[in-house]
Amino acid sequence: MTPVLYVLIFVLGAVLGGQLNRGIYGLAWRRRAISPWSEPPPDAPPRRGTDLIPVVGWFGLRREASWHGPGFWIRPVLIELAVGCGAAWLYWWEVEQAALMPRVVPPPFPASLLIVQYAGHVLLMALMLVATFIDFDEKTIPDAITVPGALLGLVLFTLAPAAALPVVQVTIRGQWHVAPLLLTAPNPWPAALDGWPGLVIGAVCFAGWCLAIWPKTSTLRRGWRKGLQYLVASLFRLAWWPFYPLLAAAGCAAAAGVWLGGGAPWHACLTSLVGLAFGGGLIWAVRIVGGLSLKKEAMGFGDVTLMAMIGVYVGWQACLLIFFLAPFVAVVVSVIQWILTRRRDIPYGPYLCIATVLLILWWSPAWESHAKMIFSLGWLIPALMLFCLVVLGALLRLWRLVEDALFGPAR
Repeated sequence: MTPVLYVLIFVLGAVLGGQLNRGIYGLAWRRRAISPWSEPPPDAPPRRGTDLIPVVGWFGLRREASWHGPGFWIRPVLIELAVGCGAAWLYWWEVEQAALMPRVVPPPFPASLLIVQYAGHVLLMALMLVATFIDFDEKTIPDAITVPGALLGLVLFTLAPAAALPVVQVTIRGQWHVAPLLLTAPNPWPAALDGWPGLVIGAVCFAGWCLAIWPKTSTLRRGWRKGLQYLVASLFRLAWWPFYPLLAAAGCAAAAGVWLGGGAPWHACLTSLVGLAFGGGLIWAVRIVGGLSLKKEAMGFGDVTLMAMIGVYVGWQACLLIFFLAPFVAVVVSVIQWILTRRRDIPYGPYLCIATVLLILWWSPAWESHAKMIFSLGWLIPALMLFCLVVLGALLRLWRLVEDALFGPAR
């Protein structure tokens, strides 16, 4: 039945790819009526039922080339094929090969454990794919992707703690077994995090994220005092502003309910909440340092919310690894882009997503060979990160001087 299973996964993946195409065109700032699930353009012929068939339907939609441009259908077809093939390959890699499992623990592994990890990664990669193509098209990442994506991740990992990335844990008897990546890994989970300090940390992380995504503006042109007054006033300028404090209150209440239950769900919930805050806070810090060093916006706030969402699914440790891996991905792509188009601006979100996928696929060797030792340093890690931010600011400033000397001031 294995070939039949892979065909079924491919078909379901292609159907998912059709909905991702729908999101790419429907959630963008400049929405386009390209998806067969949307209303056709004015004066275009009515859509047909066959247009909704994944992959095949786009060949019929070629009739709308005069409205969307020649070859508009090629990318959606490739996305649906890629999602179908990718879903099948990822199942083979994560479930059949158990490639994410630590090599020191002998197989077999419970099928339920492998499948729940696979499902979580499919969800994350689907969200990142929509964000990536919107970012390529518009250099924006809508909150309509990252906010629901983060909330879905919090629910998923609370209900299924085993969906987290796997690591090795040693029992009291010295035996090896697979455990989910938790907030304190590779160090043991302290009992203090099961008490009220853990609840406070989780509530602060979630409330801080709600405050971060709350639309607001600020300026310091008239001083700090006026800037703060303007910032507070801007929080209430939109009619739907009550959504954000209500979301914070509901999220903190839900976290308190999980905390009362304790055990693995609370450990997974707190781990995801810290990943939410750490991932967003890390990119926000780089955004500030980069803006001061380059004298221009270094990263959009969409990158902040994207990394916060990723942190929910992979934890704060993996976020740090992704942060250091993404520049290597970006350098390769940006150099090719500059050679071909002479464009010097790059959307950074897609490279965070590519780095996340690479880390997930090769998680076990990455963690066991290098990362595990680094994260055993404990409280030395924040000091190391602060040092890296200072060095980053200096390097970006140096790069700005070199860039201006070679290419002239950026416009």
